[in-house]
Amino acid sequence: MLIYGHRGARGEAPENTLASFASALQAGVTRVELDLHLSADHQLMVIHDPTLQRTTGIRGRVAAHTAEQLGRMDARLGLKGWPDPCPIPTLEQLFQTFPQFEHYQLEVKSGSKGQAGAVLEAITDLVGRYQLHDKVVITSASRDLLRHARNNQCPLPTGLVEEYGMLDPVKSALRYQCRFLALSWKLCTPARVAQAQSHGLHVSVWTVNEPSLMLKLRDMGVDSLITDVPHLAMTVLSARPSPAPQPAD
Repeated sequence: MLIYGHRGARGEAPENTLASFASALQAGVTRVELDLHLSADHQLMVIHDPTLQRTTGIRGRVAAHTAEQLGRMDARLGLKGWPDPCPIPTLEQLFQTFPQFEHYQLEVKSGSKGQAGAVLEAITDLVGRYQLHDKVVITSASRDLLRHARNNQCPLPTGLVEEYGMLDPVKSALRYQCRFLALSWKLCTPARVAQAQSHGLHVSVWTVNEPSLMLKLRDMGVDSLITDVPHLAMTVLSARPSPAPQPAD
């Protein structure tokens, strides 16, 4: 089972900052999930919320500031007691700083009808410049964004992020021609995992921080888990190997 660091390593360093991604790498985790918003000048910024207050203490929206302005803001408030300033990075800075990463789940938060085309174009252009086509999947809970990607033949794979499950998440992912299904662990059952995988979907489960849940999902057969604590996940999953397959009768 693969491990993705959630917002880098959210439980170990300020989320979605270069320090957080460095912590994931230090744990031996080479796959990460992160969040994207567009700046006022259409740069891809690595930040979860549409507003700045929670992680920087500054009022206002991400989209109201340029990338240069956002890069001067300190985003370490997401983890109390962190000693060093942590600027909001651009996605390009992340690609440049950590070429060691093997795969990225790029979760688009600004997926409205008005923004879908612009953010998909910005991701496609940047991924093309860094030749990372086989190392990214664009994920989102926004049906508008996934519909736009499908209808405009986005060259990058996509994934549905599903938290509530009011509609069948597997059917929804297939409707938008997704390759990934990023499920809240609360929606994860053996039957749903098997259903998704039978249709060729990679099942990635979030946010998994408890050792017992890590092992339960591993034994359930999920393809990957997303965790705030990569060091713990690596320790737990390496300490107890996967059960050997049972021979057929």
